[in-house]
Amino acid sequence: MGMNRYVVKHGKRLRCGYTTGSCAAAASKAAAMALFCDTSLEEVEIETPKGWALKLPIAHLEKGQGWACCGIKKDGGDDPDVTDGLVVYSKVELILRKDIIITAGEGVGIVTKPGLQIKPGEPAINPVPRAMIKKEVYEVLPEDTGVKITISIPGGQQVAKRTFNPRLGIEGGLSIIGTTGIVEPMSTQALKDTLAAQLSILAAQGSKKVVLVPGNYGKSYALKEGQRQDIIISYGNYIGFTLEKAAEYGFKWVLLIGDIGKLIKVSAGIFDTTGRVADARSEIMTAYAAYFGAKRDVVAEILNCNTTEEALNTIEKSGIDISDFGQFIAQRIVDRCIWYTEEKMDIGVRLYSLKRGFLADADQKRGNHN
Repeated sequence: MGMNRYVVKHGKRLRCGYTTGSCAAAASKAAAMALFCDTSLEEVEIETPKGWALKLPIAHLEKGQGWACCGIKKDGGDDPDVTDGLVVYSKVELILRKDIIITAGEGVGIVTKPGLQIKPGEPAINPVPRAMIKKEVYEVLPEDTGVKITISIPGGQQVAKRTFNPRLGIEGGLSIIGTTGIVEPMSTQALKDTLAAQLSILAAQGSKKVVLVPGNYGKSYALKEGQRQDIIISYGNYIGFTLEKAAEYGFKWVLLIGDIGKLIKVSAGIFDTTGRVADARSEIMTAYAAYFGAKRDVVAEILNCNTTEEALNTIEKSGIDISDFGQFIAQRIVDRCIWYTEEKMDIGVRLYSLKRGFLADADQKRGNHN
């Protein structure tokens, strides 16, 4: 059966999928049904936190004395998900006390750092999937009966290397995740959850400083400056969200390092820099050049530039000092970020150009932050 629900993104009809959490819950329920109801199943139905009922096909089912094991194949729909196609297994075993114990088997990671929703030493099975597993198993669990549930994902340890898990301190495999039970294609929620987790871990380690970069170029600039790699976080396009979370987790000093092509948007108060959301780089550069006194023909040329680097060349040829121009932009970025975070943190900016190297820096730093 699987999923037959769709969303429309950027004019395309995309099929939804279901999370590893839904797979674990469904596999656990089916294994419990096989153990206690002596039922031969081809599919199993669960409720998701999103409110959608799922009927998922069973990929594997076996049982022995006092135990049963079920596997559910992960289907990410039309989302580019590295876990798509993996089978999530749940082995349900009778125990003597009335309880439901959830443990990690092969391919499921263990949390090793504080700051996540799960304590160090515990299986990387997030709170919502844990609750889903328990809810579905309790529906078929006889009174005064307890079980141990072992969740495993064969091949998960290798696949986990292509996820953020190593950075988050989750070792040995994948996480069982999902807040709704449903994978919505092209959703930004998973990336935002990872950004929040990275900041939470860093804060739990006692750091009051974080270096935020848009991507690989920014990270390269930061490392060349001598910034510690463990405090560098790539925010992609979600600078506003990341700043909000940094303030929430108590950071005092945020250093924003990146290429002018990305950061120019922030100088104009754009805090989601996704191209489809806001790509006003030429217009911003044009306005700033006009502020510096550029003539009408120069302004027209800048407005028609295809890249920020091209615009910088045009601005420099017009006689405007690029150092002053870069400094103006850097200060505006600082001011915008200070305003956006309601002065909860000190903000610094290091502005670079791919072809020119370092352009300018600015900061509002009231404390002595390392």
